[in-house]
Amino acid sequence: MSTGTDLIASLASRQNLADYQKKHWHGSFADYLDIVRQNPKVTRTAYQRVYDMILSHGTEEIMVNKEKGVRYKFFDDFECGGQDAIFGLDRTLLNLVNILKSAAHRYGTERRVLLLHGPVGSSKSTIARLLKKGLELYSKSDDGALYTFGWREETLDGSESFEDCPMHEEPLHLIPAEFRTALLEQLNAGTNNSPASDDYEFQVTIEGDLCPYCRQMFNERMERYDGDWAKVLDDIRVRRLILSEQDRIGIGTFQPKDEKNQDATELTGDINYRKIAEYGTESDPRAFNFDGEFNIANRGIIEFIEVLKLDVAFLYDLLGASQEHKIKPKKFAQTDIDEVIIGHTNEPEYKKLQSNEFMEALRDRTVKIDVPYVTRLNDEVQIYQKDYNSRKVRGKTIAPHTLEVAAMWAVLTRLEEPKNAGLTLLQKLKLYNGKTLPGFTEDNIKELREEAEREGMHGISPRYVQDKISNALVAHANERSVNPFMVLNELEAGLKHHSLINSEDVRKHYKHLLSVVKEEYEDIVKNEVQRAIAADEDSLARLSGNYIDSVKAYTQREKVKNKYTGQTEEPDERLMRSIEEKIDIPESRKDDFRREIMNYIGALSLDGKKFDYKANERLQKALELKLFQDQKDTIKLTSLVTSVVDKDTQEKIDIVKGRLIRNYGYDEDSATDVLNYVASIYARGDVKRGAH
Repeated sequence: MSTGTDLIASLASRQNLADYQKKHWHGSFADYLDIVRQNPKVTRTAYQRVYDMILSHGTEEIMVNKEKGVRYKFFDDFECGGQDAIFGLDRTLLNLVNILKSAAHRYGTERRVLLLHGPVGSSKSTIARLLKKGLELYSKSDDGALYTFGWREETLDGSESFEDCPMHEEPLHLIPAEFRTALLEQLNAGTNNSPASDDYEFQVTIEGDLCPYCRQMFNERMERYDGDWAKVLDDIRVRRLILSEQDRIGIGTFQPKDEKNQDATELTGDINYRKIAEYGTESDPRAFNFDGEFNIANRGIIEFIEVLKLDVAFLYDLLGASQEHKIKPKKFAQTDIDEVIIGHTNEPEYKKLQSNEFMEALRDRTVKIDVPYVTRLNDEVQIYQKDYNSRKVRGKTIAPHTLEVAAMWAVLTRLEEPKNAGLTLLQKLKLYNGKTLPGFTEDNIKELREEAEREGMHGISPRYVQDKISNALVAHANERSVNPFMVLNELEAGLKHHSLINSEDVRKHYKHLLSVVKEEYEDIVKNEVQRAIAADEDSLARLSGNYIDSVKAYTQREKVKNKYTGQTEEPDERLMRSIEEKIDIPESRKDDFRREIMNYIGALSLDGKKFDYKANERLQKALELKLFQDQKDTIKLTSLVTSVVDKDTQEKIDIVKGRLIRNYGYDEDSATDVLNYVASIYARGDVKRGAH
């Protein structure tokens, strides 16, 4: 067994000391100017850095409502294993990144508060968390490198120490205003074609001045060195800056609390009363803690949680910080900041903002980004699969369709009733999810989305569904698997006490949607069991061959040769119609359908290919339903609900169960459960003709 020393040695061998030293580089101001010449991007503004950070993860082209769009892979959160991945909000994220792009170009949005607005649990906090986490990681990379500086101080014993700038400032702020133009001309010479990203050309600029603390240090040294600025720079040590929310470096988070226990100094810093005796006055910056959230978030990003719950005193600071890029610490002049300000709020708070005439200034300085709930079923399913999968749920299986039916119900609560009277809410859900329905084109789906402007801004939160899935897992701890009905029952039971449902009509609507989902689940499992029963490849191939022989003879007005008797016979009209009726081909359309089949076979033949019924989805479905109809009585599925099953039936049932496990992802327990459930439907005589 390894000793503690062995374990430490093993872990120590994994260290990358060269990487550590690169991330903790320090050097002179002259060294920093050399770095800027080689890589001007180190001087980017916070908005430029955040935008480039998102682009650095790559993009892919997608279609959003029949229009070309871009999907940003950054929001897949691959670096952290998809823990905070965002699903189904491509339009929202496209809008957000376009605003960041505009800010990176300095088109005006860099002087706004980015306000993520949407219902509870719609991923607003997750988006903000992703940006903060991503910026931390980006600052550790070569592409995301940035730098700050500190002041050399001599200690009593004659050794040197360095006092870092409390606001992690850009070292170029040390350049006096009268020298900046000349320096920038030299730094930018030949860099016109040096893009910070693929989108915009980048040139070094110097925006803002030293913070009060660094200004004091600078002025003291200018006096000490008789105005020799070059000597002042000898007291400067530039170092690599790694952003960190935990260390409160470049990333801040502010959350409103009780008004009595919170004041504006939490944003802009406060006097250090212990140091007043040492420095003699409150207005000495060395007797001030520049550790408010705005101070420490300089060069990075600040998140305001529930921003519209802020007291008015805080809002004044927020207005100046966004529009002027300045804050006003107590007893000091306005101080420059460079940071992305992002806040989030929910619908009721935003409505208050709109109706409050005193908040006009804030409304004018915000860019609202709607973050709705997901309205595409597959995306909602992915949200739940992230937390409920075989890696995270140990010792228990989640039966097929369990997460799907929960997601289906959640999405249905968010959809608006279609104005098209011939379209149900469930059909609308399927259209949004990519399913084709007769008579509906991509343009129709785009129109459906456009006519429902508030879709996704109301309904059930994913958080509620996640809570109920968790309840089902715990409540059925003795069961080896959790099935859809366990979760649906939890979802329904929770509606009685749901704190965000304030209308009995809404509660009734949600309960009705649960019954819609249960019916849809019935159809899904009946279809799977039917296909499992009819999945006898040889029988399907024989049935397909007989059908095609009859169709060929019918369309060419010939007779069919009976393979057993050798006699020629008329095409088997009864067989053809029994198959075609399974997919709702009316008598009046049978000739067209049969000709389509023969034309398809003829086209394959010209290409030297052989016809396979599996290549035609409608025909395969019809054949499976026909075979199921022929075989279900021989399997005696209804006998499953009795306690006695004969050996022959049991063997056939085991074959069907094996197909459910192999083809549809069931395990032994869930396959048995679903067979029993479908058998009980048959026992009630409740099965509908065909499958939906």
